[in-house]
Amino acid sequence: VQLQASGGGLVQAGGSLRLACVASERTSSRWVMGWFRQAPGKEREFVSVFGFDGGYTSYAESVKGRFIISRDNAKNTVYLQMNSLRPEDTAVYYCVASSSVIRSNLRSRTAYAYWGQGTLVTVSS
Repeated sequence: VQLQASGGGLVQAGGSLRLACVASERTSSRWVMGWFRQAPGKEREFVSVFGFDGGYTSYAESVKGRFIISRDNAKNTVYLQMNSLRPEDTAVYYCVASSSVIRSNLRSRTAYAYWGQGTLVTVSS
């Protein structure tokens, strides 16, 4: 499975962006798809995932209430709607996918076998 992320760009603080990640082939609704990010000089960190049957979602505390993850299985696409953006949200955002991650390990980078190329989000103050 190849993942193609898009939607990054430059936005002012308080603004919004929507990221999209398209999978190259159809993935079961049981797959987990989501996003990590890496800011300059920092480690890659969990942002949000959507997966398992029933539309399970999980968010990092730093984005909860501002970001919304959604998924369109017919289009093999996961979206990240980012609202009320802050300068500290500046990072390269990576799309991830896995067919075998368990809930207790959702926030671990090592749980995801498939990674997209990353899309840069820059939030100016």
